[in-house]
Amino acid sequence: MQVTQTLNEGLKRGYAITVPASELENKVTEKLEEARKDFQMKGFRKGKAPAALMKKMFGKSVLGEAMQESIDAAMREHFEATGDRPALQPEVKMTNEDWKEGDDVEVSMTYEALPQVPEVALAEIALEKLVAEIDDAAVDEALANLAASAKDYEDRKKGTKAKAEDQVVIDFKGSVDGELFDGGAAEDFPLVLGSGSFIPGFEDQLVGVKAGDETEVKVTFPETYGARHLAGKEASFAVTVKAVKAPKPAEVDDALAKRYGAESLDALKEQVRARLGDEYAQASRQILKRRLMDALDERVSFDLPPTLVDVEAKQIAHQLWHEEHHDHHGHEHGEIAPTEEHRKLAERRVRLGLLLAEIGNKHDITVPEQELQRALFQQARQYPGQERQFLEFVQKNPQALQQLRAPLFEEQVVDYILGQAQLTEKPVSKDELQKEIEALDEEGAALAHAHAED
Repeated sequence: MQVTQTLNEGLKRGYAITVPASELENKVTEKLEEARKDFQMKGFRKGKAPAALMKKMFGKSVLGEAMQESIDAAMREHFEATGDRPALQPEVKMTNEDWKEGDDVEVSMTYEALPQVPEVALAEIALEKLVAEIDDAAVDEALANLAASAKDYEDRKKGTKAKAEDQVVIDFKGSVDGELFDGGAAEDFPLVLGSGSFIPGFEDQLVGVKAGDETEVKVTFPETYGARHLAGKEASFAVTVKAVKAPKPAEVDDALAKRYGAESLDALKEQVRARLGDEYAQASRQILKRRLMDALDERVSFDLPPTLVDVEAKQIAHQLWHEEHHDHHGHEHGEIAPTEEHRKLAERRVRLGLLLAEIGNKHDITVPEQELQRALFQQARQYPGQERQFLEFVQKNPQALQQLRAPLFEEQVVDYILGQAQLTEKPVSKDELQKEIEALDEEGAALAHAHAED
């Protein structure tokens, strides 16, 4: 077997592989002889079928297997000898298209090699970890929000006009082209104005109504409405207003606590304090991780596989396009060309991804099986009624399992790096922590805006 380099340009590599016909023939003979030992042919004892007859019957199929095995072996030997690691699956194709049995097999193999990732002095990285105290004011604010979410409604004075956020109790009947339609009628329906519960425009037309009013509401069903026979149609609703009610926040007391599953107000406060602690910790971690990524990005520079960057840039452009076009759920759209901003972000992601992978592999960092299983079951819960099918799909598809493992592996590596770095804690207020989070969000929004302008 002969391997000759044909391309060495940056990280791009190309090789010509030649498998001699004699080597291929020997492999075919070996495979046929191995199969003949257990082969039972009519008129012959087990394992005694003539070799020539075996070759006539199975030669072509065995030849294909032998050819593939020889090429795979050549690739393995090449990567072991050179130490190259392909960034993506190598492109392999036969170059002597007029090949016939008895000829040498000539194959070209091209790929982009993963770069040598330089070491980073992790102990020299200095970072500030923001720590926000959970004060009583924050707990009181959270309790007030819970009370607002648990609000009740009480009748307004007779003759009072409905306002936004009021609840109106209505009877209604809907018709299209003068005909009532299924699902278009209800009695004593409690509708909060501004909640967006009904077709766009419906609730707006009820602002200003009074108890006892009878009115007609005209709307047009959206083109994307779930019921196709109504999509895009104009509809008229005959509405009778039974009551107009004002929102009344619940009292912050033991009764509120019980509505949220706590035994007392004090117990609810402890739950709220614990939840705020988790939220602050997550926000602090998010900020710290971003600062760590910035610090790593400043310390490393190396060539990146162009194809990996291209793939990542296209994924970024595609994701941002869908974030801007919420109503477009499918992928029936034209090609979305990445911008220069997308490419810069893609280069950063690929660079940091390769660096984290190198650090993780060098220090034998792995994802605990228990943590992987927990993440698997957590994701399965996102498919109610289909949890078992989801679990079976992931278990049978290594790529799907790897997609689940990748972010967990990244967090493990980040934890390791933070354990080596110089960390100092900086006390901040809740508002200061929030501003830092908003700054991260604004950077993402700025990227999306840049994409929208292009």
